[in-house]
Amino acid sequence: MFEARDAPYPELKKSHTMAHVGRPFTDFKPPAAAPVWAAIEGLARYNVLVAALELGVFDCLQRIGPSILEAVNAEIPASPEHLRTLLDSIVVMELLDQVNGVYQLNDAAKRYLVSDGPASMAALIPVAPGPHENWTRLADTVRNGRPATPIEDDPAAFYVPLVEGTFTTMYRCAMRADLKLRYSALSAPRVLDLGAGGAPWAIAILHANHGATAVVNDLPGVLPVAVRKAAEHGVADRIDLLEGDFHTVQIEPEAFDIVVLGHICRTEGAEGARHLIGRAFEALRPEGVLILADYFCDIERKLNPHAVLMGATMMASTINGNGFTGQQYSGWIRAAGFEAIRLIEPIGFQQQYVAAKPRRRGTSTRQGE
Repeated sequence: MFEARDAPYPELKKSHTMAHVGRPFTDFKPPAAAPVWAAIEGLARYNVLVAALELGVFDCLQRIGPSILEAVNAEIPASPEHLRTLLDSIVVMELLDQVNGVYQLNDAAKRYLVSDGPASMAALIPVAPGPHENWTRLADTVRNGRPATPIEDDPAAFYVPLVEGTFTTMYRCAMRADLKLRYSALSAPRVLDLGAGGAPWAIAILHANHGATAVVNDLPGVLPVAVRKAAEHGVADRIDLLEGDFHTVQIEPEAFDIVVLGHICRTEGAEGARHLIGRAFEALRPEGVLILADYFCDIERKLNPHAVLMGATMMASTINGNGFTGQQYSGWIRAAGFEAIRLIEPIGFQQQYVAAKPRRRGTSTRQGE
């Protein structure tokens, strides 16, 4: 019996003609290699972008406008041929435009890659994957169940640039969430932001509700980012700082109207995530609201690639972190005692579970008090 061989064209003519398999060789089509090449080129694409940011390519083109290679080279000292290759690579990545040898920013670069873009990711991109060396040891991490150099060894070194880089997007998401959650309409709500980083959620809620106050928690090396961001947004006088590990720091029970777990659960593993959700429940007053933001895998772990690969990023660089499905999160939220669970998406690809702590039986609602 003939055994099919995955031979590249034109070798197919020798093995897949009518005489060999009973049908024209054109009926046989090997699977495309494009997904393999996409993975290989992913390393090149990322490093091209990091190099462009390090060299200041996008800020340069914003400053001097559409320019030929020689004009860019006058601003960025480099080998002309190497600089051309870098610029052309960014063009084929669709992060710059080039027409007749003139390079210029496109809309994506203006928004995300210049330092002062409205949703700049320039500071985020170099740090988002975690320590780069951990990726070269990923096979060992899978074998051993633990990365060689977890970010927990020096959390401030990793989280400070990370929360700086993610602040703009998270703040915009939190501001848009008010359209669905209406925390701006609450009467002087008290907010607890656990593992707050730069505190985009707390700051957005305080910005939307001038009677609100917040307690912002994070590690000692990270909290200064929240202090600076709060001052920049004019809400520092309504924020109290709570320094320490969010698993163990003392939290006043039933003292808050809103508790935020913003992109911290995936770093803690299943047990850690459940513990944080339980702490949020204990900290909330009856009818208080939990906001849990993260990237949620679908039930089959294949339809939301960003969430699945974010889980791989957690695996590569944290002791317990991983990606979890929306069903897992909603189950943990329900098991903690929350009700009225819903999923919102204030801006694209930024989802949050929102849930309420039940009011005590025999008591009136807050609106009727």
